Amino acid sequence: MRALTTLPLFRKSMLGLAMAGALGAAGQTQAGEVEVLHWWTSGGEAKAVGTLRDLLEAEGHEWKDFAVAGGAGDSAMTVLKSRAMSGNPPAAAQIKGPEIQEWGELGLLGNLDSVAEEGNWEELLPGVVSDMMRHDGHYVAVPVNVHRVNWLWANPEVLEDAGVEMPTTWDELFAAGEALREAGYVPLAHGGQPWQDATTFESVVLSLGGSDFYRQAFVELDEQALQSDTMIEALTTFKRLRELMDEGMPGRDWNLATSMVIEGEAAMQIMGDWAKGEFTTADMQAGEDYLCAAVPGTDEAFTFNTDSFAMFQLDDDEAREAQKTLARLILEPEFQQTFNQIKGSIPARPDLDMSEFDRCAKRSMQDFQAARDADTLVPSMAHRMAMRSDVQGAFFDIITNYFNSSDMTAEAAAQRLVKAAELAM
Repeated sequence: MRALTTLPLFRKSMLGLAMAGALGAAGQTQAGEVEVLHWWTSGGEAKAVGTLRDLLEAEGHEWKDFAVAGGAGDSAMTVLKSRAMSGNPPAAAQIKGPEIQEWGELGLLGNLDSVAEEGNWEELLPGVVSDMMRHDGHYVAVPVNVHRVNWLWANPEVLEDAGVEMPTTWDELFAAGEALREAGYVPLAHGGQPWQDATTFESVVLSLGGSDFYRQAFVELDEQALQSDTMIEALTTFKRLRELMDEGMPGRDWNLATSMVIEGEAAMQIMGDWAKGEFTTADMQAGEDYLCAAVPGTDEAFTFNTDSFAMFQLDDDEAREAQKTLARLILEPEFQQTFNQIKGSIPARPDLDMSEFDRCAKRSMQDFQAARDADTLVPSMAHRMAMRSDVQGAFFDIITNYFNSSDMTAEAAAQRLVKAAELAM
């Protein structure tokens, strides 16, 4: 669901009370307590975030969980804006990409430079990650992981039963879909929610246009790219994917779509590697019980989604120390390895030993580094990494309306994307 209030509009009403209300109310937090807002509520996600809670509490601090269900964090961001408007933000909140800068402009985020210097973050983190953690030159957030979004997951037993192999092109995917239907399976599990539609769509755009075109369309909001033949082709291919989905997809949560693959009801799913956390929770082994591959046509590119926690300003010394402890723990090897093995992502710091990670994670780290070196690493539009929240919301509406419309053409959808981009300028 699109956030009820876009951040640029929200900013106007916040500026008058940002410093007056938020700091004082946030400072009412009990000593040593950190209230943490996040949207990790599925089985694998809840288990993963529990590792951070345990580490914090082992150091004598209190974790106050503030979980808001809803994939991609739309609901959580709506709640955060409401809390901040009332002058009572949490100590830490899961905020990503450009939104970190937007919150930093409000003057509400704390300074983590001392923690970063002590932990040598500048040397540990890839530049594409560390740049997003700073506002006005200062660290205000800490990265938890790096997710690859452009993954295709599959149940090998289902593929084998239908006599098909893991597709590497869109033509192969659609051909496999026919065989899977005949064998009684749903070819492609999907949840009909705007952010899931956008997740699939951005992978199609990356596949057909490449990383440079992707950046032109979703980062630079280039009007020529948004209305180009390549975008029309991407929209058309995206709409065709409905043929591979079942009638029960509207409103389905992402993890329920993953369960369809786990249980053998569906063959495949396009989803970020947080889906791997669900396979892990189900005691399935990568490469044996489930397969992972880049979305067709995206082998050499990597759509990244970095989860991070931004720290809000506190005026209580002990609460602030607990907050800094949380930031320090997030980038320490124990948490980075344990959390990401459960969550399905890879560590935010690439210096860690990957020997205990599964083959999908090992490939993800290799592909991340290769894409970084080849300049084919692109930020996820669907997961708050590429554009402002208000523009993303407009794109979500257009993508979902087009996907579910029986009469909107690809050309008309492209023109709507152009108009949405014009409003952002």
